[in-house]
Amino acid sequence: MSGILLVPTGSCEQHGPHLPFDTDTRIATAVASAGGELVAPALAYGSSGEHEEFDGTVSIGHEALRTVLIEFGRSACRWADKVVFVNAHGGNVPALVSAIRLLRYEHRETAWFACAPTEGDAHAGHTETSLMLAIAPETVDMGKAAPGNTTPLEDLMPSLRKGKLREISPNGVLGDPTGATAEHGRELLDALVTGLRTAIERWQPDSHGRLR
Repeated sequence: MSGILLVPTGSCEQHGPHLPFDTDTRIATAVASAGGELVAPALAYGSSGEHEEFDGTVSIGHEALRTVLIEFGRSACRWADKVVFVNAHGGNVPALVSAIRLLRYEHRETAWFACAPTEGDAHAGHTETSLMLAIAPETVDMGKAAPGNTTPLEDLMPSLRKGKLREISPNGVLGDPTGATAEHGRELLDALVTGLRTAIERWQPDSHGRLR
């Protein structure tokens, strides 16, 4: 066996006018790369139906993603001691929970970790923009950064579940990216990497297969 394999899990979706489509994938890759020694190429497409009204978004949907995660886990667990999907897109969570539940039922040591800072806005706002300024500043156009819908995420979830992101945020931003800084992004990244390492060392997947 070959240790713990970390698998960055992201998406291809619109992130406002100022961030690249692969923002989630880049964040997941940065966290995984700093968090472990054995890192797989990223799963760069996810379940992003709520963003499909924006050009550039490509969603493979829940069922296709679930199948990919299951077959990836089955294959990698033939040689890896454990497999951790390091996820940076909230829309992937239902597929992750379902896939990991089956993989663990099959006695495969798998889990997932959320690249979700304890505080921050939801999508293409201050949090993700700061992270991208730290990870890949050349991909960020702060001249196009503008506030979007700053309503708390829990209040927006009913609309998001219906795939209505454009209706609640015409520019595709949930939060305010205008004050984002690379310094804050490095702090956020360090905290996520520390959280990942601690969670792997503890290895106590919850009932949803998530490491905390």
